[in-house]
Amino acid sequence: MSYVPPHLRSAAAAHSHRNPTSKTIPETLDTDRKLSSQNPKPLLVPHSKNTDAPISSFSNAAAARRTTNPSQQQQHHHVRAFAATIPDTVFQQWKPSDRVFRLKPEQIEEVRLRLNVDVTVASDSPPAPAPIESFEDMCLHSSIMKDVAFHEYTRPTSIQAQAMPVALSGRDLLGCAETGSGKTAAFSIPMIQHCLAQPPIRRGDGPLALVLAPTRELAQQIEKEVKAFSRSLESFRTAIVVGGTNIAEQRSELRAGVHIVVATPGRFIDHLQQGNTSLSRISFVVLDEADRMLDMGFEPQIREVMRNLPKNHQTLLFSATMPVEIEALAQEYLNKPVQVKVGKVSSPTANVSQVLEKVTENEKIDRLLTLLVEEASQAERAGHAFPLTIVFVERKTRCDEVAEALVAQGLYAVALHGGRSQSEREAALRDFRNGSTNILVATDVASRGLDVTGVAHVVNLDLPKTMEDYVHRIGRTGRAGSTGQATSFYTDRDMFLVAHIRKSIADAELGHTVEFATGKVARRKEREAAAAHREARLASSKLNVNGPTAINIEEKILPYELLESLLCIPSKLGDEFEVMWHVT
Repeated sequence: MSYVPPHLRSAAAAHSHRNPTSKTIPETLDTDRKLSSQNPKPLLVPHSKNTDAPISSFSNAAAARRTTNPSQQQQHHHVRAFAATIPDTVFQQWKPSDRVFRLKPEQIEEVRLRLNVDVTVASDSPPAPAPIESFEDMCLHSSIMKDVAFHEYTRPTSIQAQAMPVALSGRDLLGCAETGSGKTAAFSIPMIQHCLAQPPIRRGDGPLALVLAPTRELAQQIEKEVKAFSRSLESFRTAIVVGGTNIAEQRSELRAGVHIVVATPGRFIDHLQQGNTSLSRISFVVLDEADRMLDMGFEPQIREVMRNLPKNHQTLLFSATMPVEIEALAQEYLNKPVQVKVGKVSSPTANVSQVLEKVTENEKIDRLLTLLVEEASQAERAGHAFPLTIVFVERKTRCDEVAEALVAQGLYAVALHGGRSQSEREAALRDFRNGSTNILVATDVASRGLDVTGVAHVVNLDLPKTMEDYVHRIGRTGRAGSTGQATSFYTDRDMFLVAHIRKSIADAELGHTVEFATGKVARRKEREAAAAHREARLASSKLNVNGPTAINIEEKILPYELLESLLCIPSKLGDEFEVMWHVT
């Protein structure tokens, strides 16, 4: 489908008025969306699904400019003729092994219960495919199976066991799972299998599949996983399209034709606007860490891509949380999705030991140095390597300052933040992953999506502003069933969040499920409540500091009853916030 960037659409509309037989792109897209909603796509039958898609090419944006240069006009006509031969998309019929195919409904539910998987489908949709607990029973392409064996994947994780059959069957998927659950492989393997069923790509073709991710680091992680499961496919090509790297190299890769593009939304839109790639052959789309992409302001770019895709495509949306913004996005762009939820989503990781320590702002770095130097000494005495540790800080400048202080103490530390070049960020992560650097000092760029095996300790030198961000930070340890430790230093300004954390720890110890609201609206209300709490503490301090019965309020923590009452005042915090600490 032809993509016309927003700043060129007025020119395209003017051309349409001069040529009444030509539809403008927006009209065509609106028509496609109406047809799609009236005629939902068949899901499991192999057939062509692209017969009435408007033509497109890698030069969409250039074509939309309607240049008066004769040589460029000639090129444009050639491009449209080339695009008219876009191959039809193939959606293969997929079946699991006979053993899985013969499972009875009660047996399927028993497997889901064992895997701690919750599956929901619309009332007018067919049942979701059964979960599959072995890769052999998934009937994957022989090359993929070869790579699965090469990387010593023995059994699918819970999200893989249920999400992969859904994706392989052609259904749209809304996936929600804990960090470190293996969801990248859950969409990468079906995506590769889908691409292998398509007609060959040619120079100038846009990709067959697209993965959008919020950060460069996560995109690189995803591309690494895709390459891991396509290593046996000699001509299978992937491209990573992110900011901070050479756009000319990306342009060359895209124009040569690739099977899969893994991208951040902003840079991908840049390439579309420059005519370096197109959406015309995309039939498999993944939105990974979708909640994080919305938080970072990528919603306009996501919508720009989604509404310009060919009418018939499969969409997989993965999110660590399910705020109302994600539900709205899924309702608009997913077609009767199967919702797969694994574990206790949006809750503090149960296998992470959490420690809170009150310090003054000036004491923080000294206390951190004492803590980590002592850990290094203990590891040395025991003959062990220093445990991989991530230290989270609030600002980029502080990130560099803390890393330098750790290095001065003889520790191996490196900084990771948005102010560093892409090559520096890649080198920092590479050194941390291979263990040549034991300590990663980072801003929140590393709090979501990064999957580094073996992180034993997370230190919050500066606490984040919200409970949701805290959960994602400590989720870097205690992954894939292992245990971990989280140490958080806090000051008076953090008392509101500390009360939340202490309550979550107490509830977890009692076996209660802790739920809290997520999304931009909820976080804004939480920040407002925290600010109000700080103002109240300040006012109380001024009232009591000179009185005959002055009290030291620095050490006072909000009692649970007061915290719950604060979080359940609709007039102050709004309805979304009422469920912040609903305990079941």
